[in-house]
Amino acid sequence: MDTSTHFVMGIGLAGLAYVDPVVASSPMLAAAVMVGTIAGSQAPDIDTALRLKSNSLYIRNHRGMSHSLPFLLLWTLLITGVIALIFPGVAIAHVAIWTAVAVCVHVFTDLFNTYGTQAARPFTDKWIAWNIIHIFDPFLFSSHVVAILLWAFDVVAPAPLFVTLYIIIGLYYIWRIIAHAQAVSKVKRMDYSTDAIRYVVIPTISWSRWHVVKRYADDRYEIGKLDGSDLTWNLQASSSTHAAVAASRQSPEVQAFLYFTSYAVAEVEELPAGYKVRWADVRYRHRKQYPFVAVVVMDRNFETIDTYVGWLSDEKMDKKLLSARS
Repeated sequence: MDTSTHFVMGIGLAGLAYVDPVVASSPMLAAAVMVGTIAGSQAPDIDTALRLKSNSLYIRNHRGMSHSLPFLLLWTLLITGVIALIFPGVAIAHVAIWTAVAVCVHVFTDLFNTYGTQAARPFTDKWIAWNIIHIFDPFLFSSHVVAILLWAFDVVAPAPLFVTLYIIIGLYYIWRIIAHAQAVSKVKRMDYSTDAIRYVVIPTISWSRWHVVKRYADDRYEIGKLDGSDLTWNLQASSSTHAAVAASRQSPEVQAFLYFTSYAVAEVEELPAGYKVRWADVRYRHRKQYPFVAVVVMDRNFETIDTYVGWLSDEKMDKKLLSARS
């Protein structure tokens, strides 16, 4: 999920903690638990700081080790240890329990979107992405905001309020799981391809609209959308066989990109000084663009001039690489 949703979930879990009689009876412990749940709901994304070093390092590692099984325990211990220093004398075991809940909820909810995590490390470094919930879900965010406001203005007591909220959210997740399964089934039933080897059905902000990626055995892709009962295919995508594509694979940025995604295609543009190779993840299509890219600009001898990897519009990317075009 996005940072704002993780944040309101952290506050929501602090409200849910009032079902614990020990937390409910101690304002100091309740405050410590809130610090723990907010910190725990953000901690796995601390690897965002890798952007300060390089985008390729960030792409390769974001939602990787920091979301792994060992780090569920590590984040809990670190946050609880710091809170024990800030709030001496509180029932620290209760802080640890609710902090652990927040960390686990963060990682678990991240599994439901398309980006995914490496949550099963160290057993496997496979990216797990269930494609069920959009990375920003208006219902999840707004329902938390409403509940937090009701709590803040003493309209409803926190324990019954957040128990009700999370029951509703649990039912919402079940519904979205069913809706996704139905969408996948509908796509397979409505499409008449005989050589497609996989369909990827991806959620959008709209509950009734899904992006669809069809993959063929030769690594060609067809991209479309399912809008209610209307399935349309918009375009096809496949990688260029130009020699510059093979050369671009030596770039650390492209290696990081391909480590993250198995749905990449490459296209080549000839420049006055050489070539621009653009790798794009076909799962992410927005306003007729692929915003998640890895780009390598090279000379006629396939020597790298400039590179970029990350989320970027065509206009911003062209500005960044403008000097390499001349």
